[in-house]
Amino acid sequence: MAIIVTGATWLLHGILLKDLARDFLGERLKREADHAIEQVKQDHISTPVVLDSASRGFQAFHHLYVLRLGSDISSSDPRWVKALDFLLDNISDGLVEVRDGAQHLLVYRRSFSLEEERGVLLVGEDFSQVEAGLHELHWWVAAIAAVILLLLVLLNILAVNRGLIPLSRLRDQLGELRTGDRERLSLDVPSELDSLVIQLNRFMDEIDSRLQRSRDSVANLSHALKTPLAAVTQVLRGSRPIDQTRRQKLVQRLEEIHAQLDAELRRSRIAGPNAGRMADLHRDCTRLIEMFRGLYPNINFTMRLPEETEKRVPIESQDFSEILGIVLDNAGKWAGSEVDCRIVLDDRLRITVEDDGPGVSADDLPRLGQRGRRLDESHPGYGLGLSILGQLMTRYAGEVRFEPSALGGLCVTVEVPIKESID
Repeated sequence: MAIIVTGATWLLHGILLKDLARDFLGERLKREADHAIEQVKQDHISTPVVLDSASRGFQAFHHLYVLRLGSDISSSDPRWVKALDFLLDNISDGLVEVRDGAQHLLVYRRSFSLEEERGVLLVGEDFSQVEAGLHELHWWVAAIAAVILLLLVLLNILAVNRGLIPLSRLRDQLGELRTGDRERLSLDVPSELDSLVIQLNRFMDEIDSRLQRSRDSVANLSHALKTPLAAVTQVLRGSRPIDQTRRQKLVQRLEEIHAQLDAELRRSRIAGPNAGRMADLHRDCTRLIEMFRGLYPNINFTMRLPEETEKRVPIESQDFSEILGIVLDNAGKWAGSEVDCRIVLDDRLRITVEDDGPGVSADDLPRLGQRGRRLDESHPGYGLGLSILGQLMTRYAGEVRFEPSALGGLCVTVEVPIKESID
């Protein structure tokens, strides 16, 4: 592309240079013709004297000329009379290009009147010599442009190779990461790559965090399920008959296993703030509120959302549904007839859910959210769900507050810092 642009510029340079020289010489020939005619008019004693005067004057210009005054013709060289005879006829004045063999002439024609006699003056210059000089200059320009273009190409190659050195180092570091010789990428890179390295390191931190959560979930399941599964297995392998009491104990054990599995699976689905998926407030909130209205038909769920209908927040969609779903589900279980949800979005996402249930005593409020803690055995209450909510808040650097509600029950406020929201 650079060669094409340079070549086109060079061709345009040649055309414009020739036109500029032609216009310059044409203007000079015009001024000389005007001057010569003034001299002829001033020395108009007789036609022979006039022609003599013109002949002497034009010898100083080093130009060719042909002067016709009436029937008399004078010229700087007799051969020009024949070559330029057609310009003495009735044609318009101005600059004319004439080719005479190998010569290229620029001729300026000027008609005038002297003592009621019609006159025509032709002033010309051999443009071939100027063209030869322009041609040589044009090729010199081409040679200089070629050298400059070559230097630019070499400098670009050097600059690109030098600019790729940090990428080569980054590639080597990624190879060391893959082989386990390195744990994180080094920040000793040009400033242009700082954000890339930081994002890659965050991505690896997120992978390590998810791997650790998966291992923790497996360890928790192994520890939590080992005892109840051993007890169930022992009962089923024993020879004693299974009466109603023992059957209920077995069912209770299996329900505990099921609850533990469900809780650990929910914990393992936590994506965290760097998952790259946005939650759509209106879409996700509307879907959840409709679902809970179906689950708890006797409860009146009301929800107030931000005015922006296309608002998205940098919380992974599944995580947002988990956060809001846990709070709404617990409120629906404890509410008498009403659950009110308000969502405010500024520099923080603030979710406030209130119910008109029996509430929680001031002494029990600090115990809410503790893993596996249930304050009322008659409901599957604020136990594992709020424990998972606490883990979600840890991942998103948020907080949960439990307070008495103005409706008479419990008020749960969830706040998550939002670096940026997207319309």
